Amino acid sequence: MTIFRARPALTLAVVAGLAAAVTATGTALLTGPATAAQGCRVDYTPNQWPGGFTATVKISPGDTAVSGWTVTWTYAGDERVTNGWNATVSQSGSAVTARSLSYNGSIPAGGSAEFGVQGTFGSSGGAPTGFSLNGVPCNGAGPTPTTPPPTTPPPTTPPPTTPPPTTPPPTTPPPAGCAGAVLCDGFENQSGSTPSGDWTVVSPDCSGAGTATIDTTTTHSGSRAVRINGAAGYCNHVFIRSTKNLSGVGSVRYARIWVRHTTAQPTDHTTMITMADAADGNRDLRLGGQNGALQWNRASDDATLPEQSPAGVAQSLPLPTNRWACVEFMVDGAAGQLRTWLDGTAVTGLTADGVPTHDIDGQWYNRTWRPQLTDLKLGWESYGGGADTLWYDDVAVGSSRIGC
Repeated sequence: MTIFRARPALTLAVVAGLAAAVTATGTALLTGPATAAQGCRVDYTPNQWPGGFTATVKISPGDTAVSGWTVTWTYAGDERVTNGWNATVSQSGSAVTARSLSYNGSIPAGGSAEFGVQGTFGSSGGAPTGFSLNGVPCNGAGPTPTTPPPTTPPPTTPPPTTPPPTTPPPTTPPPAGCAGAVLCDGFENQSGSTPSGDWTVVSPDCSGAGTATIDTTTTHSGSRAVRINGAAGYCNHVFIRSTKNLSGVGSVRYARIWVRHTTAQPTDHTTMITMADAADGNRDLRLGGQNGALQWNRASDDATLPEQSPAGVAQSLPLPTNRWACVEFMVDGAAGQLRTWLDGTAVTGLTADGVPTHDIDGQWYNRTWRPQLTDLKLGWESYGGGADTLWYDDVAVGSSRIGC
């Protein structure tokens, strides 16, 4: 797989926009959007389970470009949006408003953009209506719900006074976007306070003050997530390791991990996600941070992606604090390439495309790199100062991109 990308340095405005939290309420980062054409379309594609849903919303302005967008729609039931990505989303009653961010407001004529929402519902849920783009009605009323309610003829006899027993709905909705994934886990099967079953708690180098527990108070979806209390200082390493056999993923591995943390990444080197590399003496390929931004690190030779120069660090991004962020990555072992997305947007400084480029992947390619990844570990590792509290949820690994 060959990845082509431009390498311009990110402007401060783009960095700020990408790192900003996408919350259920907030202020739009762009004002004065251009008018949409009458031929605009908004497609709403839901993924629904009992009591909850996510949806991908695709905006197509038609034959007129827009320099900023505001999309509105109305829910027919009691849906409530709780989170969004790639847009600032708010809701008043049944009416929802989604506004573009600083980096995705411009859509050319004939082009499109996507954002997503997550929410809950009580007694009803279905396809919304009344879509508009920048105040112009659009024809994308959304697909028919995946499971339409059955049509039941009126009873010919009075209904019983005691309703018959019904099968309770499943209490473990699958994480969104896991089709075809070898590993897909929202931790809903965890019954104790310590991760077990499909996960085991490990301390790769030495154990200390770090802990891994099942948390029922802070989750991305469902009722459970993994909480990591990451302590500062070397030897406080703690991770959960998947017990699933990930060898079936193949040489191209995609991962989607929702993560939340409380403390801005420090100057010192830290690690959050690691994978053993059988082609590198089983040393770990590590995703964490340094100099206040995300970075990849190779344990065998301490090479970093991007390079830790000011110009290199500027092309990465910090992991947002105090909100759930969607981290995706692709590792192509055959081609020796790596790509990373944060909340659906590719990060230039976290991309190794096979061609050494100064400040980005020049150090990464100081030797041939053909990884063979064998596991997945989520946790916290600090090599100096820096403590953090992290949560992981809705984890998926497969051979094609899973998405947020």
